[in-house]
Amino acid sequence: MFVCPSWYRWITDRVVATWLTLPVALLEIVFRAKVVITGDGFIPGERSVIIMNHRTRMDWMFLWNCLIRYSYLRLEKICLKSSLKSIPGFGWAMQVAAFIFIHRRWEDDKNHFEKMLDYFCDIHEPLQLLIFPEGTDLTANTKTRSNEYAEKNGLRKYDYVLHPRTTGFTFVVERLREGNNLDAIHDITVAYPQNIPQTEKHLLNGNFPKEIHFHVHRYPIQTLPTSREELQLWCQKRWEEKEERLQLFYEGKKYFDITGQSKIPPCKSELRVLLIECISLLYWTLFTLAAFVMLYLYSFVRWYFVTMVIIFVVQHKLFGGLELIELACYRYLHKGQNLQDRKTE
Repeated sequence: MFVCPSWYRWITDRVVATWLTLPVALLEIVFRAKVVITGDGFIPGERSVIIMNHRTRMDWMFLWNCLIRYSYLRLEKICLKSSLKSIPGFGWAMQVAAFIFIHRRWEDDKNHFEKMLDYFCDIHEPLQLLIFPEGTDLTANTKTRSNEYAEKNGLRKYDYVLHPRTTGFTFVVERLREGNNLDAIHDITVAYPQNIPQTEKHLLNGNFPKEIHFHVHRYPIQTLPTSREELQLWCQKRWEEKEERLQLFYEGKKYFDITGQSKIPPCKSELRVLLIECISLLYWTLFTLAAFVMLYLYSFVRWYFVTMVIIFVVQHKLFGGLELIELACYRYLHKGQNLQDRKTE
């Protein structure tokens, strides 16, 4: 990080991707969840913005089960609320992964969005950025607020989605376009035909989804409007379609596509996905057991563990997160390189 942030990001993304395979494996192999993907699918490795309805607080994690088949987990970055970064272990790993943490107040988030997106563009790191334009998950309270907003602005009331906030979406698309780091928009509709685990507490109680359905619609960037106002209308139109699609899903056969086939074939076969999941379960089980054994047997391992905990807690208190330190390192080194280039000239 302190020598070459772009190489640090290249290596770290691949390390983090191996960790992301574990929730995928647990969900499908251990808890027997069925994943159904219909629509367009993904072109492997392409740079995109992923917009998805926010049915539960766990949608972002379940999406990994889709991406492992059609893309690469190392490409995904997620916009999450800033409070999540302080969670011991998981939050620290999200900082290492350079997820984009937001306060859900545009005046506070705009500057951070700009710096992070410019960073990814400058280091030529392809990414698939997941954002939830609704801003929060669908609950009775958020649905009431969404309907109040609709009534105030003369809009249609929704039952299965919330009205999207388009400011962040249009800003992200425009910024990535300017940085030549965007190939497509992936509009994903997620639905749960049986039980719906709304929060992390439901998962801890063993209430895992029996089925997760993803419907993917891919829009090449060339087909999107260029003006901000038209982009906002475009996003709102997608949510109108989601409401109709989800109404048909939940009030019908609870299936998005009667063919059951994706128009773009997955880049990994189901056998290969199963193999990756089995290896992940084996590796992380052995890794965890070995870590506990070493913590018990060796004092230097315990000191290392304590040191890492202190470092993550202190850097978060002092600097706000490891991803911000990474960004500062890049800006400092990049500024130094520019000065050196000017001297050379």
